[in-house]
Amino acid sequence: MRVLLLGQRGQVGWELQRALAPLGELIAPERDGPAGPADLRAPEQLADTVRRLRPDVIVNAAAYTAVDRAESEPGPAHTVNAAAPAALARAAAELGAGLIHYGTDYVFDGSGDTPRDESAPTAPLSVYGHSKLAGEEAIRASGCRHLILRTSWVYAARGGNFLRTMLRLAAERDRLRVVDDQFGAPTGAELLADATAHALRAWRSDARLGGTYHLAAAGATSWHAYACHAIERARAAGLPVRVAREAIEAIPTAEYPTPARRPLNSRLDCTRFQAAFGLVLPPWQQGVERVVDELAGT
Repeated sequence: MRVLLLGQRGQVGWELQRALAPLGELIAPERDGPAGPADLRAPEQLADTVRRLRPDVIVNAAAYTAVDRAESEPGPAHTVNAAAPAALARAAAELGAGLIHYGTDYVFDGSGDTPRDESAPTAPLSVYGHSKLAGEEAIRASGCRHLILRTSWVYAARGGNFLRTMLRLAAERDRLRVVDDQFGAPTGAELLADATAHALRAWRSDARLGGTYHLAAAGATSWHAYACHAIERARAAGLPVRVAREAIEAIPTAEYPTPARRPLNSRLDCTRFQAAFGLVLPPWQQGVERVVDELAGT
């Protein structure tokens, strides 16, 4: 099996290089590497690269993820998150290749307090959410074989993410203010990569497994409770922590305005994924603690 990985330097892409390597020949080109342009900002050139490389499976781990900046840059967000996946899907359909693509909880409006399954109505609140939904719809409309894996609150030991930001601020400040009325499941890039590799193997054996799935760690928490859990784990692991637990203030979203609206409820029902692929997704705390320990060198 020949696997083309896009976005290999991102949080998920970095872990995918490890997880996908045992499955076959892994090609992970740079944006302007010798294998040809692999830049999602140039969708048609990217599609030409795919046609030239002729992979059996394309794994797209690249995206425009600057949620707030997208409000003032709708064009670039749409190009990377919608036009590029559409071009990849068309190329995949021509080649008979499969396409794995990552979606987001931001395709929903965040109302209510129950987890959403794959059939729930979509209603994005932001430019980013609209661009990601358009990418999903283009993939489905192309007729290519695909897995769309929607996830939430991604973090890793590398790159920019909420977990690393909180640990940095906890070491620098006496007080923190963190939103406590948005709920979701922090999901590690390592978990996403390993679950993707498992799903790919099963899908290659049974084409009926294609479609859209929710894939996130089990359970749910607020950003505030997430930050408190990570910071206390860091304190116990010996990482520098300046802020006291009682100095981590819980605030409503209204007190932390941002250009892009965030869904208050990012809970995803992952029952379908677990049943289809025979996996049990671990609680969110487990992955967070593992990454904190890794950062502490313990």
